[in-house]
Amino acid sequence: MLRRIANVGLVVLLVAPPLLAPSASIAGPRAPAGENIQVGPRPYYLINDMDDSQLKRKLQACADKPLRRSEFSIAHRGAPLQFPEHTREAYEAAYRMGAGVEECDVTFTKDRQLVCRHSQCDLHTTTDVLAIPELAAKCSQPFVAADPTTGSPAQAQCCTSDFTLEEFKRLRGKMDAANPMATNVADYMKGTPDWRTDLYAVNSGTLMTHKESIELFKAMGVKMTPELKTPSVPMPFQGDYTQADFAQQMIDEYLQAGVRPADVFPQSFLVDDIYYWIDHDPAFGRQAVYLDDIETPAGAPSLDELLALKARGVQIIAPPIFALLDVDAEGKIAASQYAKDAKAAGLDIITWSFERDGPVADGVGFYYQSVASAVNNDGDTMNALDVLARKVGVRGVFSDWPGSVTYYASCMGL
Repeated sequence: MLRRIANVGLVVLLVAPPLLAPSASIAGPRAPAGENIQVGPRPYYLINDMDDSQLKRKLQACADKPLRRSEFSIAHRGAPLQFPEHTREAYEAAYRMGAGVEECDVTFTKDRQLVCRHSQCDLHTTTDVLAIPELAAKCSQPFVAADPTTGSPAQAQCCTSDFTLEEFKRLRGKMDAANPMATNVADYMKGTPDWRTDLYAVNSGTLMTHKESIELFKAMGVKMTPELKTPSVPMPFQGDYTQADFAQQMIDEYLQAGVRPADVFPQSFLVDDIYYWIDHDPAFGRQAVYLDDIETPAGAPSLDELLALKARGVQIIAPPIFALLDVDAEGKIAASQYAKDAKAAGLDIITWSFERDGPVADGVGFYYQSVASAVNNDGDTMNALDVLARKVGVRGVFSDWPGSVTYYASCMGL
């Protein structure tokens, strides 16, 4: 009932200046005094697109006020609306936009080194691996061209576990996309939606190990939310690397880096990972985030199921945005029964992912499916964000363009 789902993406501008060099030791995240938060034009566009309301006027009144970093603003894979996800450049852009928490999705290489990738087997769509012949040949599924005669789509599957860390570090990130009708590798690697951009992917795309992400986030002074990705290969990997080994290795790298458990929010879609951390690393387990990838409102867990999670030690649950929203009798966005039950069970709530769907003009996507009748333009998503903050009471929102959530949080004092 708590299942997996694939995500989608969105648009705008911001070039991130170089950051400080990673410091050798930082006791805990601290935002530098007087930092210059830059959110780009996106939040202003969304606010101007809102229907007239008290909320719109309040948000407009904040247009010239200073912006501040907020843990309410969680960078989802960095800033993948315009930067290749899980790259140094995407993380730096999110930092400049005031994200108070940054995410490294954690998976492993052939030699069992931890790296930041959204999926263990997404290298064929998120990197240039297919353009490097000697590495492309090592992919689980080497590239197969589309067949225009039969309509068979192009195929490829390249996994982090196909490569050593040294080979992984040879790759460059690109915008997550592929052309399924491509008859050659160059065309297959294209396909970025027109509401995203390849503008900042040309000279960026620096892939990161998990350890490198920790050092970068320490230097930034932000908190960290690593997601232990569900393996795409059978476990135990290579016969003896178990899921527990994987879960422990991720935590060990924070311990080795001297990061305080209070600054880390480990995530997983697998509840057994959450239980493992609660039982074996309780200092980290008390902030573990159980990701619910519910696919439709009908799949919401019952109050009894939520109470059982709480009784087992789970403190934070994170369903997608639509699961927390509903439409009330007046046709306005309101808190869903799931949201009310999660609060009744004593669970904190985080949600994902703002700015992940494309423009509303192209149709309401996955993230607003429960409130489609109340979301008619891009500006309406700010109404949804307001309900999540004020009526649902979420403690943080993942976003593909953290600047939009940062602007809201700064305006509302979150």
